[in-house]
Amino acid sequence: MIYRLLALNIDGTLLQTNGKIHKSTKEAIEYVQQKGIYVTLVTSRSFPSAKKVAKALKIKSPLITHQGAYIASSAEKPVYVQRINDDITYDTVRFLEALPCQIRLVHEQFSIANKFKLNNQLLAKTIFTSGDPMFYSQQFVSSLSEYLHDQPVTPPKIEVYFESKDDLLDAKTALRKMFNEIDIIELDSLRLDIVPAGVSKLDGLTYLGSQLGIRLSEMVYIGDGTDDIRLIEAVGLGVSMWNADFEVKKASDWVTRSENENGVAYMVKEHFRKQQPIEFLRKMKIIKN
Repeated sequence: MIYRLLALNIDGTLLQTNGKIHKSTKEAIEYVQQKGIYVTLVTSRSFPSAKKVAKALKIKSPLITHQGAYIASSAEKPVYVQRINDDITYDTVRFLEALPCQIRLVHEQFSIANKFKLNNQLLAKTIFTSGDPMFYSQQFVSSLSEYLHDQPVTPPKIEVYFESKDDLLDAKTALRKMFNEIDIIELDSLRLDIVPAGVSKLDGLTYLGSQLGIRLSEMVYIGDGTDDIRLIEAVGLGVSMWNADFEVKKASDWVTRSENENGVAYMVKEHFRKQQPIEFLRKMKIIKN
């Protein structure tokens, strides 16, 4: 099978546990792009945060961010956007404020969160995954619902961080019963992402593929999270990282090395060295477009 698009998750996949991208990973992405393979990122991160990673990898194509709710190569000209309307945002926040959790409204230009104090590790993760403070406004307010009453927001995504797994499960169950306008994505035992109904990483990748004329069967996806399983199962070659949970590995066609063992670089060079450049394949009329 000829693969024309490589899609990559960021956290736990491209990035090492120290938050950095290894030189070999950068070289592998450059190598595959030189072969004419379209490369994109698919992430739960905000657009500004993903764009920073893309810049380091010299990826200029549209990125699938906010769990698939925001696709763009520049914030000024998004390719695709879905938002949670202001009334649903307000009602969701009002419900969540009754639970011990941090709530973050993640817009493509800014984020707003309540001042609920999580343990240090989770709080650090919250800040880290929401974008670079130098270029991305991050505000903390005492009451999100009071803020929204005066200044409505229509975010592509709401992130919720809990102290307790039981609180997360209660919130997920209640929100699904209360609202048809949103979908709930459980990233781990203490985090939920809330997105507009019908939004997912897979839907975002499918949309981008339709714009490029590339079928899912012509794509490779590399990920490590439970929210990556649907993509791994849907594409032509689904790859999981060694550091992924067992259920993610079980869904994949190929398991590569861990994020600290340069798993992306290993997989890309191991597989794509066998594939001729896309332009050559066109000239030989092996592929049509």
